[in-house]
Amino acid sequence: MPPEWAPQEWLWIGFPHLAEEWPDYLEVAQEQIAAFASAVADSGQNVRLLVRDEANEARARSLVGGAVTLERRAYGDVWLRDTGPLVVMLCGRATAVRFGFNGWGGKYLMEGDQTIGNELGRGAGMCVIKSSMVLEGGAVDGDGTGLAATTEQCLLNPNRNPQMSREEIEAELAEMLGFDRILWLGDGLINDHTDGHVDNLARFVAPNRLVVPEATGSDDPNARIYADAKARAEEFGVDVVTIPSPGLITRDGTIEPASYVNFAITTHLVVVPTFGSTHDEAGVEAIAALFPDRETIGLPAGAVLAGGGGFHCASQQMPAFKPPV
Repeated sequence: MPPEWAPQEWLWIGFPHLAEEWPDYLEVAQEQIAAFASAVADSGQNVRLLVRDEANEARARSLVGGAVTLERRAYGDVWLRDTGPLVVMLCGRATAVRFGFNGWGGKYLMEGDQTIGNELGRGAGMCVIKSSMVLEGGAVDGDGTGLAATTEQCLLNPNRNPQMSREEIEAELAEMLGFDRILWLGDGLINDHTDGHVDNLARFVAPNRLVVPEATGSDDPNARIYADAKARAEEFGVDVVTIPSPGLITRDGTIEPASYVNFAITTHLVVVPTFGSTHDEAGVEAIAALFPDRETIGLPAGAVLAGGGGFHCASQQMPAFKPPV
């Protein structure tokens, strides 16, 4: 599977439509996702914004720029990183890989989420191959050389694949996605309903180069988790770069899994979620330094986070494969 910084044909993004998922935040979440889609489209990349129905489409059209393509599809959650197709080159052609999906360990089962990956893959003219292993795209992150990072909290969770050993999971990742070396990190962020997806904790930004947050302040709830991830990665032989974390972010007294690491890498632009933290500017600047070939911007994502994710979670790229010679 190509790394996210490889050239992309387009970016799929999910547009929020479920009021029950964003109580009191739906309209703002829609505005924040629309701003994300418009920014990527304005950078010169094709964006396919998925909308659920006629009313959802009308709302989206009122918010996005004219460069954004709206695509009406049946989906539940907007988290296309997890439910959309993972695209690889197989036998000389782009191929969509679909793993089993069980609503993040049986927590959130919504109509359309088990089928949208297949639908998008076939709609793009790709062959779709399937694995019986349960896996969400946000649970793995690769560097393009066969190295991938994941977390034990998610992939070894008994609510995903209790019948599979660590070695069997590694073998399936190698077979389906070409990941022949796995960096196993420990826990993900506190209160991450995905059971600790790695795309909220640590991301590759170049071959063998991983970015991990570091605690900002004595009240940072994820300080131990960041330190453990950094130590494991360094012991594995990975070059680790640290960036500031947003620090303690709460909503109604509950710790939120806010992370600048949930940035989306697109062909010309890197989009970093911000949360109204005093560390937002430093977080965006630190990520910008990692991508000198792209513009990097920060966009508000607090309302998106209220629904359980960020810009990376809500998007999935279609790699731009060169035709075989």
